[in-house]
Amino acid sequence: MTRRAFSFVRSFPPEPARELCVDRHYLLCASAGVLRLEAQGQVWLLPPARAALIEAHRPIRVSIPRPVTTASVLFDPDFAPRPPAPLTVFDLSPLARALVAECRAWDEDGEALPTYAATLFAALAAVCWRLAERPSPCVVPAGRSPELRRALHITEQRLATDIRFEDVAREVGLVPRSLARRFEAETGLTWRAVLRRLRVLHAIEELTDSELSVTNIAFASGYTSLSAFNTAFRDLTGRTPTEFRASFCP
Repeated sequence: MTRRAFSFVRSFPPEPARELCVDRHYLLCASAGVLRLEAQGQVWLLPPARAALIEAHRPIRVSIPRPVTTASVLFDPDFAPRPPAPLTVFDLSPLARALVAECRAWDEDGEALPTYAATLFAALAAVCWRLAERPSPCVVPAGRSPELRRALHITEQRLATDIRFEDVAREVGLVPRSLARRFEAETGLTWRAVLRRLRVLHAIEELTDSELSVTNIAFASGYTSLSAFNTAFRDLTGRTPTEFRASFCP
């Protein structure tokens, strides 16, 4: 017998992107490591400080750049209401984390949930559905055209270098003006704004899954000034890098 709501914890090695689609509303949390999620032309990072809420029957692409341990909670559509969006990534509150941990006692198979467990899962859904109304701004566009996707890939691979927009345009076979128009049309952002976000997302991965100092992470993400790195990180996440790391480190 499959319960109307259940939880499980699993560990995964690095994996390339694959499609994920389940018949239940899916609350996905990385308790260690980082996941990458892609849907609706956008890419999110999912470090331990955040959760993803995925609507039932909504396909997304998931990749695992480094080993990861996930805590997942699945809700039957008759148990929890439809999420506010097909896919939302948001910061976990201390209450939500405590509820996720408490719900781990009930896995997929077994008798109907006891009243206490059903109340816990209902409370977790209420809290996370409310948190999902304030999605994380740490998202970058995936791009629709092959040229833009290639430009994004090149940019991400060279974050630590003095990368030039003109060089990226040449490598994808477009003049800079044409590539700039692609960025505006497909992402609503300039290449410079996308570069800034990619550098912050790279820093999030390193803060989550390495013991490098904040200064070394800043340099590895392409910043030559720690103050500039702190400002860019705080502007996008609302926290300094040190505060962000402290939010999920014991």
